[in-house]
Amino acid sequence: MLILLTNWLIQLDIGFSVLNYLTLRSILATLTSLLMAIFIGPKMIIWLQRLQIGQTVRDDGPESHLQKMGTPTMGGVLILAAISVSVLLWADLTNKYVWVTLAVLLGYGVVGFVDDYRKVVRKDAKGLIARWKYFWQTIIALAVAVYLYSTTTQAEETMLVVPFFKDILPQLGLMYLALVYFTVVGTSNAVNLTDGLDGLAIVPVIFVAGALAIFAYVTGNVNFSEYLHIPHIPQASELVIVCGAMIGAGLGFLWFNAYPAQVFMGDVGSLALGGTLGIIAVLVRQEIVLVIMGGIFVIETLSVIIQVGSFKLRGKRVFRMAP
Repeated sequence: MLILLTNWLIQLDIGFSVLNYLTLRSILATLTSLLMAIFIGPKMIIWLQRLQIGQTVRDDGPESHLQKMGTPTMGGVLILAAISVSVLLWADLTNKYVWVTLAVLLGYGVVGFVDDYRKVVRKDAKGLIARWKYFWQTIIALAVAVYLYSTTTQAEETMLVVPFFKDILPQLGLMYLALVYFTVVGTSNAVNLTDGLDGLAIVPVIFVAGALAIFAYVTGNVNFSEYLHIPHIPQASELVIVCGAMIGAGLGFLWFNAYPAQVFMGDVGSLALGGTLGIIAVLVRQEIVLVIMGGIFVIETLSVIIQVGSFKLRGKRVFRMAP
């Protein structure tokens, strides 16, 4: 939003051109979301406590987890608000990638909010029924995939980048739709499974967002992308702003989520942040690298698959608790 105002002010030649620099705007986006989270956080925690929106704890978990019972949850609303405001202020709103990431962030946020609301407000232990959760996740992911595929302007946007093999860049064609779907939905649910302990999900989210910010900058810069032999996608550079906003909001939230946690993000935060990391990885063509960067998310997901598979096949659990 502010960059549009800046472009108008530049014509007056009064020194506002500095706000066109991507690095400065990314720093400002990070600071904006960080300060929003830090200053609004305490008030939101008090508000959640008054509404008695507290965390539920599984009976089969460690006894040490029982003390977390009743800790305010749905703090992800704060994260989403901080990211959204920061992005709208500092990003170039004529860039379609910005709107795509916001659509995934808020769309998955709504799905998570409904799930949390049913659990902690309506006291429905199951929350949003799994098939409906996956249904809406699928609708959003496929809608984004179709939009991106139908609006591609260069071949690089639908190439698969294979790490460590610079000459292997297969054109995906319609398989691009499936890749977008599995990356977005898979990452969203992986982060959701990881969330649960103090700072367990938000810390890796911050680190992955930081890594994706570097990829976004390099992918959007013609010189760096040519030097590193990765596809050059000009619009990807604006995703640095989104990643910066995620880092700032994440750090601000971590202040209240670190041990002993004063608030948890809930599904509204974990589903949204996971989906956003997934779509950013797609847009900068680093889906495979995301699996490496988000190793903890992969391990948590595999633990659930192994646990469920073992129980259905043998009637026994491999782990006492998974994730």
